[in-house]
Amino acid sequence: MNTKIIKTLFKKEMLDVFRDKKTVIMMLVVPVLLYPLIFVGVMQVMAFINSSMEEQNYRIAVETEDGGAFCGQLAQAGERASEEDGTAYQITVVDAGSIGGADGEKAWEEALENEEIDAYVATYDLDGRMQYDVYYLSSVTNSSYAADLVMDMLEDFREELTRKRIAKEGLEAQEILEPIHYERKNTASSEQSLGSIIGSVLPFMLVVSLLMGTMYPAIDTTAGERERGTLETLLTLPITNQDLIMAKFLTVAVIGMVSALLNMLSMGGIAVYMYQIMDLQTEMADIDMVKFIPAILVCILAVFAFSLFISAVTMCVTSFAKSYKEANNYITPLMLVVMFTGYIGFIPNLELTQGIAMMPVANICLLVKNMMVFKIDYATIAVVLASNVAYAILAVLFLSRIYDSESILFSDGKGGLQLFERRVNMTKGGVPAVADAMFVMAVTLLLLLYAGSILQLKYGLAGVFVTQMFILAVPLFLVVYTKRDMRQTYGFARAKVQEYVGSAFLSAGLFFANLVIAAGFMQLFPQSAENVETAFSEIMGDNMAAVLFVIALAPAVCEELLFRGLVFHAVKAKHRVATACIVTAALFGCFHLSLVKFVPTGLLGLILCLVVWRTGSIYPAMLMHFINNALSVVISYCPEQIGKVFPVLYKSSFSLADGLLLFGGGAVLAGIGAVILWKGSGRKIVQ
Repeated sequence: MNTKIIKTLFKKEMLDVFRDKKTVIMMLVVPVLLYPLIFVGVMQVMAFINSSMEEQNYRIAVETEDGGAFCGQLAQAGERASEEDGTAYQITVVDAGSIGGADGEKAWEEALENEEIDAYVATYDLDGRMQYDVYYLSSVTNSSYAADLVMDMLEDFREELTRKRIAKEGLEAQEILEPIHYERKNTASSEQSLGSIIGSVLPFMLVVSLLMGTMYPAIDTTAGERERGTLETLLTLPITNQDLIMAKFLTVAVIGMVSALLNMLSMGGIAVYMYQIMDLQTEMADIDMVKFIPAILVCILAVFAFSLFISAVTMCVTSFAKSYKEANNYITPLMLVVMFTGYIGFIPNLELTQGIAMMPVANICLLVKNMMVFKIDYATIAVVLASNVAYAILAVLFLSRIYDSESILFSDGKGGLQLFERRVNMTKGGVPAVADAMFVMAVTLLLLLYAGSILQLKYGLAGVFVTQMFILAVPLFLVVYTKRDMRQTYGFARAKVQEYVGSAFLSAGLFFANLVIAAGFMQLFPQSAENVETAFSEIMGDNMAAVLFVIALAPAVCEELLFRGLVFHAVKAKHRVATACIVTAALFGCFHLSLVKFVPTGLLGLILCLVVWRTGSIYPAMLMHFINNALSVVISYCPEQIGKVFPVLYKSSFSLADGLLLFGGGAVLAGIGAVILWKGSGRKIVQ
């Protein structure tokens, strides 16, 4: 790369971004001003609500079965609250007998519904003790607040009666009611308390502000340039695509960093202000801000690392758009994913382990949260920073591939979503577009998450079969509706006997090798492993044949038609085979919604894609998928028979020797299968 050219292009991109004053205001100035205004506004609204609630006159109807004792307590409590707290709320005690209505006994219900009273207290004798039932409307704010007041007063009333009865017996009420004295002592420093407040909000706001800060310049430097018609001019200059990409990437990253740092300063100021208010009200100890310097420095490094990652990812997404409007549509799913993952910082007791330290977005949120409460682990910090930089490099490399592809940069629009076009305008033949395949994936996943989960919980094994029919039906509808070629889309072609034999050996080898890989991930994500075991055990029944049909055969057909059929061939038609294999494998791993299963399932999906590409047929991949799932079922149903031959399969954890034995045996079987496939088949092109 030529640093001089990159510097010149960087200046050009920065000028283009800052030329639009509205974009600068929305991107940099508004967040800095908006957060304090929102915070102050919320505080004022809450204060107004509390003040208005305290200034209300609450009408409470009480039955007088207790001789009017509690009515007097209500009146006294209202007076004490006004005198001690300076509040102005009033309590008007209404005699229950004075409430009129169409139905005599239920007149109080009409009064509550009509908001003539805010709460109704029914009293009656229950085995020699007075029972007080408080009726209110949770949907009415005044009624709910009045019920809270009544419950507090009933608590005081009960304590007062208890003390009087104990004193009447000549005993000391204090010694009987309070035989011990206890008090909470907070050993956290003032800095840790402030850090806890900041750490609960800052991570989420940080990732969102970084995304918002990079979103607009990313759109402007990619889709915006394409829409203005200046991209072609840039590409004709005597510069390399790498120089152009690096300049654009640095522009977006710098804007994101500046925006995030300004947001951090704004939110930090709000946190300090809030803590100062609490300090004045509760007389908390002084805060030594110097102690936050290491945490702030690490957070700044985290901002820089995450800015590199999110800038590259955002640019990859927006580069596929042909206009500013289309880029905004593309960026919405990314925004939802980032925001959803950012909520991980609000989960209590979630530790930043080495495994989570490699998860994008989540690692930054938990790192910032830990640093704010002075939990410092330098190894974990290094993993978080290094992983974000590594992901950014991968994204930039992918971005360079985009700018090297004329079919993407100067697309004629036929690669877009064709499902919503008029069917009469669709031409027959070919495979679905990548956008159509991704849309089908999203719809299928949503069906599985909502309808599939309910069906599996309610109907067990039958529900699992229905969800597999979803996986089959949704893509099939797309292929039929868009008039795509069924044989070419799904890879329906005859396979040789050698290809089936090789696939069987390869599948068995992968199964044993994946057992070792899955065991390692179970140690990293024990909760996820437990969830997988629980879900699998819940659908197991007494009928092994039925389980084999639903767990092994149905997914072998339905999931293969979706992934190695529709998705693989759609991506392969637009990109290289390697890209199609990796994308399909990653989607296949994500589709199973398990951290433990992601890598083993993704590896299986990658090999299945290679088998389909090598043989030109989807049938060997179906056989491999069936064998992989069937082995799991058989091992679960036949522990005694298989345990005599392979006892290692039933150990709760593998030793190093066990792992090497399984992985080595699996590698040998997989190698035999690969050789048979390689020798017995040649890559076919399905017409």
